[in-house]
Amino acid sequence: MKLPDKIKMALDETRMLILGAQILVGFQYTAVFREGFEDLPAHARYLDAAALVLMIVAIGLLIEPSIQHRVVDHGEDTQRIQGVTTAMACIALLPFATTLGLDLYIVGEKMAGMTAGAVAGVAGIGLALIFWYGVELAHRKERPAMEGNRNEKPAPTPIGKKIEQMLTEARVILPGAQALFGFQLTVILTASFDRLPLFAKAVHAASIGCIALAVILLMAPAAYHRIVYGGEDDPGFYRIGGRFVLAATVPLALGLSGDLYVVIEKIAGSRVVGAIVAAVALAGLIGFWHVYPAWLRHGRQRQGAGDMRGPDVGRMRTVGSSGSR
Repeated sequence: MKLPDKIKMALDETRMLILGAQILVGFQYTAVFREGFEDLPAHARYLDAAALVLMIVAIGLLIEPSIQHRVVDHGEDTQRIQGVTTAMACIALLPFATTLGLDLYIVGEKMAGMTAGAVAGVAGIGLALIFWYGVELAHRKERPAMEGNRNEKPAPTPIGKKIEQMLTEARVILPGAQALFGFQLTVILTASFDRLPLFAKAVHAASIGCIALAVILLMAPAAYHRIVYGGEDDPGFYRIGGRFVLAATVPLALGLSGDLYVVIEKIAGSRVVGAIVAAVALAGLIGFWHVYPAWLRHGRQRQGAGDMRGPDVGRMRTVGSSGSR
């Protein structure tokens, strides 16, 4: 299979994972505002908060390859981004499995007691780890040697393939925004939301605006492609579509962190705790989605400039030493 096809398949698999993640994210957010949540034991409520944090970590990991593909590799298909996508997807399965087990524990304890909840939670985590890691490791085969030199520069990616992958990356990010947006709109109708402090309601309203903006930006490339270019592949569309996708991650991070504040404040009963957790989440998402890829790009640019200067510098030194002799 050619490298562009491998990367497209890897992005599609990441999209499948994030579609599953949105179900758990929706449960973690909405459960806090459901009737009966306050009747849960304190440890179960805190486990729900921990599960929400873990799912935000998973979503951050699953979105990271799309960001790096845009920022670091400029949409070019490379062995590096293939490896990054595989690594991030594999790592994201761990918080995913843990969240699944925590949710099964909460539900099991609510229905049949702590023992039943513990059995359900351990079974959920165990089965997820077996089928997501164990089976794969047992059947993993040696990868065939890559054709050519690993350090050899790959052929430029065709513009049509770049556009296809950019639209796929938008579809990778969109489900996370959709899941949160659905929660934001429905939770306003609950009685529990009416009892929130005014500041928490204001943060929730600001988060709604951020997620709405993220959804708009993520859907913009498809509309732009249809209306402006009639579906034709064009470098101009590729550039602006990629900017839309990258820009959408900023309000997405703000919206995720804002509503994380609302949930943590409601569970912990402390504005300070909610603010600290939300600030750490926002710094982590922005750092992972923007600062880290920019640092990687800067490092690659410096390395490339050094490689270009190296032979010239060597020749200058040779000429200088010859002249002195």
